[in-house]
Amino acid sequence: MTTFAKNTFYISIGFWLILGVECYTGWLNPTLTVKTGGSVTIPCHYDEKYTQQKKYWFSGTDKSNTYTNTTEKNLSVMDHPDQILFTVTMRNLQNKHTGNYYCVVETGEQPPIKTIYEPYLKIQSAPNVSVVSSSVSGHEGGDISVQCFYSSGYKNEVKQWCRYKDQSCYTVGRTNTSQNSSVQISDDGRGSFTVLMTGLRLTDSGWYYCSAGEALNPVQLTVNEAEPGTVSDKVNETGILNDNNETEDTVATQNNELLTVWLPALAALLLLLILISVFTWRWRRRHKQDKHQIRRRTSSITTDVIYSKAEDPEMYSIINYENPNDPNKDITYSTIDNFPVREAEKPPAGGAIYSIIYSTVAPH
Repeated sequence: MTTFAKNTFYISIGFWLILGVECYTGWLNPTLTVKTGGSVTIPCHYDEKYTQQKKYWFSGTDKSNTYTNTTEKNLSVMDHPDQILFTVTMRNLQNKHTGNYYCVVETGEQPPIKTIYEPYLKIQSAPNVSVVSSSVSGHEGGDISVQCFYSSGYKNEVKQWCRYKDQSCYTVGRTNTSQNSSVQISDDGRGSFTVLMTGLRLTDSGWYYCSAGEALNPVQLTVNEAEPGTVSDKVNETGILNDNNETEDTVATQNNELLTVWLPALAALLLLLILISVFTWRWRRRHKQDKHQIRRRTSSITTDVIYSKAEDPEMYSIINYENPNDPNKDITYSTIDNFPVREAEKPPAGGAIYSIIYSTVAPH
């Protein structure tokens, strides 16, 4: 920025301050404490009607302004019109960065500029108020837990968890409302207090801050939609996402109950299948054996040769056995046929053929 432009800017700032620039009245000298060499992201909320207007970050330490959607080595200023705010991220902060800063909107009306946030940035080796993570997330219906640390000099200061957007704050204790998530703040008295938000809603997403007295540190909360069939998650005190312990126990109990019911049932079903398989195998084997025996009996023919005395008349008879293919009747019929004796069938010397009996054994 040229010297002329800077002088013009300072003159305009002073002029409008004298006339009474419209300022954000929700803040009383907020102090953001950041560790030396660390970084911080600061949200600057503005009215929806200024969505299309120019916004910038003004530094009181070096008298410079940086417009939104600008990224430099250690500074980024980004506009988020969908959230009706712009963010300022400062990195590698040193003692020289301690001082006053301003979030400014060019209104396009009278007055032409509007200061919407005036934080005082204080760089310390041991910040008065700090958090492990400046960004936490959870699922709709779940819980989040954030641990905020404070220095010994702030032990007796009021501890709060506040939302930037509407400056709604919660103090130590528990607050339940029908419109918002339940918020509980507990102070251990040894340098930290914990914020627990339960029953998260999508509308809880946004920027918050931990504060002890006038010192504060910003935290961004993101609430995601709950996925069907998943367990609600929560963030533990160190800002790490974990499953809800209570819900885990419920799921484990249900799984144990299912195992208790289904394991005996599956074992019984397996035993039944084994018995059916063994019975089927034995039945098929016996059926094959029976068919084999029937074929052997059917094909067998018994021939009985009976010899008579020499003085008896010669006779040749054939007895045919017949079975009436009725499984319910165990009866065999036979017929006797007489034939003349052939030479081939003459008895040996000293005897005569009385009869030759051919038997065919039919299956029963």
